[in-house]
Amino acid sequence: MKVAAIQMVSSIAREGNLARAHRLLAEAAEAGAELAVLPEYFCVMGQRDTDKLALRESAEGGMVQGFLADAAREFGMWIVGGTLPLESEEEEHVLNSSLAFSPEGQCVARYDKIHLFYFDNGVERYDERRVITPGMHPVVFELPSRDGHSWKVGLSVCYDLRFPELYRALARHGAELLLVPSAFTRTTGEAHWEVLLRARAIENLAWVVAPAQGGTHENGRNTWGHSMVVDPWGRVMAERDIGEGVILCDIDAQQTERVRLQLPALSHRVL
Repeated sequence: MKVAAIQMVSSIAREGNLARAHRLLAEAAEAGAELAVLPEYFCVMGQRDTDKLALRESAEGGMVQGFLADAAREFGMWIVGGTLPLESEEEEHVLNSSLAFSPEGQCVARYDKIHLFYFDNGVERYDERRVITPGMHPVVFELPSRDGHSWKVGLSVCYDLRFPELYRALARHGAELLLVPSAFTRTTGEAHWEVLLRARAIENLAWVVAPAQGGTHENGRNTWGHSMVVDPWGRVMAERDIGEGVILCDIDAQQTERVRLQLPALSHRVL
């Protein structure tokens, strides 16, 4: 199955971000991708964290969800919409949610980001807890590919990457493909991004597709980029450093099966 990880440098204006996402999705579809994954916050990188509150959508639908459903139908492609803000039970908070759409435009899975980013090195400070309500549950969905294999796809978002127990839970539910739409900062990304992605692939003998924000944003934030696809042996198979664009990779279910037979570490778990 050919997959596309889409890298963006999202701005403050939602409509402009959707237009750029549409262009990049069209590029992925033209190249033959069956699955395209957008980065975290693909639809908006606000001037302030609280800007998300005004753009939140209900679980029943909204502009961004409509865009993703329409694009999936238009391109006949599975699309995972990075993240978008959805209503939570708390008035001053939103959920940071990743939604998966089938080629028919149906939302088949939703994952609410569980782990919320906090970082303070005296110069940069981020605290997602101020406006985001954490999710509670791991999510795996099935994606039947054109070659007849039905992939089990585990959803995660950005800071989740630092918590291997989430990915172990996804593996226990059969995940062979792990998605990690992200907006890593340049500081943390330069230090940890690649090694964490490769570790999650190696630990779970699974493919990892990690589309990222990558560049200097209108709001001044600087994201690391380096969107990549990692195979179940931990090898980086495709990568883009910074700037908007699409990376493509053919992922192979037989390779996953072969590696898991050769090194059946998942069946050797004790704890």
